[in-house]
Amino acid sequence: MATLKITQTKSTIGQQGVQKRTIEALGLGKIGKTNELNDTPQIRGMVEKVRHLVSVEEA
Repeated sequence: MATLKITQTKSTIGQQGVQKRTIEALGLGKIGKTNELNDTPQIRGMVEKVRHLVSVEEA
C-alpha cells in the first residue's frame, strides 16, 4: 500500500482546536516532526484540513 510522508512545517499556535487535534491525530505536534502513514481517504481528508501547516510527499 502507498504511504504519505507528512511533515509539520508550521506551529498550531493560534489555530482552531479542531486543527490542533487533527495534527495530533496525524502523529505530529512539533515543527519538523515527520510521520509516514498509509494513503487512505481518511488520512487525505485530515491532511486537507491542515494543508497550511504540513507538507506532504508520496513515499
